[in-house]
Amino acid sequence: MFFIRELEKTITLHPSYFGPHMRDYLIHKLHDDVEGSCTGQFFIICVIDHEQISPGKIIPGRGDAEFTIHYKAIVYRPFRGETVDAVVTSVNKMGFFAEVGALQCFVSKQAIPSEIPFDETANPPQYSDGGEQVINKGAHVRMKLVGIRSDVGKMYATASIKEDYLGVL
Repeated sequence: MFFIRELEKTITLHPSYFGPHMRDYLIHKLHDDVEGSCTGQFFIICVIDHEQISPGKIIPGRGDAEFTIHYKAIVYRPFRGETVDAVVTSVNKMGFFAEVGALQCFVSKQAIPSEIPFDETANPPQYSDGGEQVINKGAHVRMKLVGIRSDVGKMYATASIKEDYLGVL
């Protein structure tokens, strides 16, 4: 689910960037540093407003300055039980991997309906019912998030397509 959150970031600036365009450089560096990153709790999609830039504090012995920027950002936080649309990135006999934006999901063989078995003879590998339901690389699927795990700077999820209205789009 998407939210707007108020966040803050401390940016260290080298003395060569001090000058009349320092504020523009700080804002540009903020966008480069945080957009597309993962905090372990959520993904920062886009910075929409920078509310306050603190006066810089000189770091003794280095000459660099630290600035704290308060900003608002659009963030994506996946929830257990949420239904999402994803793109399949790889398929194997154990299940398939799919991406929901930056979130990588795995759907195991047990979470795929038995009517869609793995087709070992197909090239590329795929789950297929012999009709219109084909899950291969690049396919769009709708799935329900079953579990979410966080690592440093990355999030992973497990999902299922074994319920009504889930599966190939």
